[in-house]
Amino acid sequence: MARYIGSVCRLCRREGMKLFLKGDRCFTDKCAIEKRNYAPGQHGKGVRTKQKLQGYGLQLREKQKVKRLYGMLEGQFGLFFQRATQEKGVSGELLLAKLERRLDNVAYRLGFGSSRAQARQLVRHGHLRVNDRKVDVPSFQVRPGDVVSLSAAAAKNAQVAASLESVKGRGVPKWLELDAAAFKGKVSSLPARDDINFPIQEQLIVELYSK
Repeated sequence: MARYIGSVCRLCRREGMKLFLKGDRCFTDKCAIEKRNYAPGQHGKGVRTKQKLQGYGLQLREKQKVKRLYGMLEGQFGLFFQRATQEKGVSGELLLAKLERRLDNVAYRLGFGSSRAQARQLVRHGHLRVNDRKVDVPSFQVRPGDVVSLSAAAAKNAQVAASLESVKGRGVPKWLELDAAAFKGKVSSLPARDDINFPIQEQLIVELYSK
């Protein structure tokens, strides 16, 4: 399956903000944004000083930011948007809810991984259980009442233990319930728009795909 294999720090620098793609490193002074807060490339320093983006440029950057935040490729992201528009409700909010309900994101939110990429690797390697059944598809959509747990092997992993310790600092969203001692969490409800505290203007994404 295709995936991005380049430097993820370049993605944060291109968007001009921390996307927290490298876990705990993003909270230290080693973060690329802290060292070089300008776009990557030969002419990166001049990007920030150019005329402020408008219209299509703003819409594109917002879509790219959210796509990269959740670690998705163009086709995958477009498919999620298409599915969101087929349901009743506000398309932008439905899109964000679907992205939040991805199994790899839920594993990250519960603290099983220090980043979405690390959580996705746990899913791919078959270390996640949903209602005691192994699920190795990162895009799997969880539902209210689902119990997400780690395999016995993953529960002994030192990186997982460190991630569960660090999640105490960033907290778990209220639509999830974490039982760190049992290495499991429960989906108590669907994620609401207020549960996503990252700065996202989803309406710009809707406008972009509506062209």
